Parts: sequence; structure tokens; C-alpha cells
Amino acid sequence: MKVFVAGATGALGTQLIPRLRGAGHEVVGLTRSPAKADLVRALGARPVVGDALDPDSVAKAMATTKPEVILHELTALSGDMDMRHPDRFFAMTNRLRTEGTDHLLAAGRAVGVRRFIAQSYAGWPYDRSGGPVKTETDPLDPDPPATLRTTLDAIRYVERTVTSIDWADGLALRYGAFYGPGTQISADPEAQLTKAIRKRQFPVIGDGGGIWSHIHVEDVASATVAALDRGAPGIYNICDDEPAPVREWLPFLADTLGAKRPMRVPRLIGRLLAGEAAVVLMTESRGASNAKAKRELDWQPRFSTWRMGFVDGLK
Repeated sequence: MKVFVAGATGALGTQLIPRLRGAGHEVVGLTRSPAKADLVRALGARPVVGDALDPDSVAKAMATTKPEVILHELTALSGDMDMRHPDRFFAMTNRLRTEGTDHLLAAGRAVGVRRFIAQSYAGWPYDRSGGPVKTETDPLDPDPPATLRTTLDAIRYVERTVTSIDWADGLALRYGAFYGPGTQISADPEAQLTKAIRKRQFPVIGDGGGIWSHIHVEDVASATVAALDRGAPGIYNICDDEPAPVREWLPFLADTLGAKRPMRVPRLIGRLLAGEAAVVLMTESRGASNAKAKRELDWQPRFSTWRMGFVDGLK
């Protein structure tokens, strides 16, 4: 089938395109930068240059390619994030999750796509009460930290909008925290979190009891390819088999990177240094269960746990 990948040159897009081609699909890759067209072509896709925030540009790209499936993987996450102001860092990504989603949906409907799959996030949005691991039926956080509210609103928007369409199958894939090539946690010494961990600038705050769900970027790609023709419309958590507290996975990651173990700081100091959002992520966040995705998408992560993935997958 013909698959339109919006976000073709990101960490996920560069993993997705070769796997789509390997599965026999024809792939069109949207990039905003003409300079990246050659990269899209080298990955095996037909490049289309366009701006996802310009409805006419998206409509033209869709009309000239006429895909059967759209993969919405648009984000704008380059650069270093200031945890005191995550709303500023995610501002463009939030626009892509709202305006960009609307433009892709409108253009996709016009050309008759039959399936629309959008990226969402399972890293911290779940309600912080109750058990440590959540399923897709559990509610999202009703009262997130102020600096995460607009981002959670955008996540809610893309999920609600995509899964409610009645002219195609709409799926939202809630990805866990990425690691692996091209992500913030990789063997690249300049990767943001890798660099922070090496410099001991990513401490364990409080009891480090916040639960994180990780996923290797290759496993994200394989799950997304599986969702092309499996799974009913709805939401799916895409993460590994072992949600774990920060106090367990962060020291293990530091050891894997050959760095000193992270410092531990009280909640009050963490709040002063990094802000309320960082404290919540480190101490109160909930993990996600991948049982539905494994069952309904017939998918298994290659790196079933971050313990294996941090050792073998940070290349």
C-alpha cells in the first residue's frame, strides 16, 4: 500500500521508512526542509516538501501522492529542553498535534485515505493516583503541573480527534520514552539526556518513585508498521514490558554509559533547581501497560526491557 509519513526525517521517521519499504509498501515522506529531500530519498521514500502548518501545502502534498495510509509522526523536539519551562520547548510540537493534525486529516479525507495513525505519548500523561501501571482505559492526569497543561491538552486533542473520525480507521499510538539512535538517550555523547547524565546534571529527585515506560526507537517503528493493517480504531500504549521507577533505571543507565551514578536531591531542592514538572516526572508519574498492543497488533518488542535495551540498543 502507499504510506504517507509526516515527519520523515525525525528519529522515528528514519527508522520507519526502511521498515515500511522492507514490508513492501510504497512510501512518501513529508519534510519541511528541501535540504532533507535527499535523506528521504536515500531512506527509500519519495520526498515531498511541505509545511504541515500550512493547510494548502499539506493539501497539495496529499493530492499529488494520494496515499492509502497516513502516519502522523510530526514533532519539533530538537535542542535542549529547559525543564523549568517545558511548555516553551513543546510549543511547536503542540501546534503540530493540533493544527498539523487538522490539516493532515482534512487532506487525507479529501483523497480517501483508509487509515490514519498518529503519534501520542505515554511517558507521563496518566493520572498520578492509583496503581503504578496504567492501561489505555485509565484516565489521563486531571491536574498536571501548570507548565505541562498545554502539552497535555494537545495530546488529548490529537487522540480525541483522530480516534473519532468516521471516514477512516483512526489510531493513536502512545509511545513510551524513546531511547536508541537519534534520540535523547543514545551512544551519541551530544544526545541531550546522555550528555546530562554524563555530567551528573540529571539527578534522582526525592524517592525517585516516578514510573517510566521506555521503548527503543526500533521497537516503536516495528509497532507502527504492525498497526498499518492490525488493530481496531482506538488508543494503544507502545512501550516495553517493564515500567520502572526512576531510582532503578536511571542509575542502571548511568552505569551503562560509563558515567558516575546520578546524584540524589530532595524534592524541595529539585523543585528549586528544575521546577515542578521535573519533580512530578521523577516522583509521581505512572507507567503504561503494553498488553493491548501485544495482543491486538500481534507485536512484540525486540528489547522487551530497558535492562536489555540500554546495554544492547544504545548504538
